[in-house]
Amino acid sequence: MFSAALLGIIQEAGSAIMILAEAGTEEEMLRSRLTRTEIVRQLAIMAQTLANVPEAVRAKIPEVAWDQWQRLPTQLGASGEAPDEALKFACSSMVPATLLWLRHYQQSQPELFSYVAS
Repeated sequence: MFSAALLGIIQEAGSAIMILAEAGTEEEMLRSRLTRTEIVRQLAIMAQTLANVPEAVRAKIPEVAWDQWQRLPTQLGASGEAPDEALKFACSSMVPATLLWLRHYQQSQPELFSYVAS
């Protein structure tokens, strides 16, 4: 049940990021203080929640870029152009890929997403 809640939080944050990132151009996303702040906040939620997913569940979803998600908060907090590049990569690649794999596993292994104790 705990893992199902975590996976649900990840899906919600990822969906919010996708909506915000698709609302304008990449340049607008980077320049908009409000949009950027909210995307970074949602990315932090995703990264922290992914870090809390138990190892047994991680092993069942090996395609998720667990290591990249672990490094993302540091990259977003770096100086120079690194945060912009990390933000763009997260929005264009990491988030969509993670959501895609979670959807796949929600269909193929629904017990991972079940709130019913088994």
